[in-house]
Amino acid sequence: VQVVESGGGLVQPGGSLLLSCAASGAVAGFNTMGWYRQAPGKERELVAVITSGETTNYADNVKGRFTVFHDSRDNDKNTALLQMNGLKPEDTAVYYCKYTEHFRANDFAFWGQGTQVTVSS
Repeated sequence: VQVVESGGGLVQPGGSLLLSCAASGAVAGFNTMGWYRQAPGKERELVAVITSGETTNYADNVKGRFTVFHDSRDNDKNTALLQMNGLKPEDTAVYYCKYTEHFRANDFAFWGQGTQVTVSS
């Protein structure tokens, strides 16, 4: 499974970005796609997750500003989008996507290479 993120960039405070994560070569089935971020000198933290059953969860510091959802064109639910609104300088980080396949009581996790998001005036 190959996981590829895209959509990062430089944006001013208060602006918006849409990140995309696509998992190719995945087996159709139950999965979880998670967005994580890591700022310089900090540990990687969870931002938002979505399951193939459409259950979502968000970190407290992004609730109401970020929305995670599947690409409607992807019936296999292997593409997760992260709409980020009201961006703040503290949102600056490398954003990573994690694709986890749940198969026969085992979890198989795959990470993308990350995409940089910089919020600055």
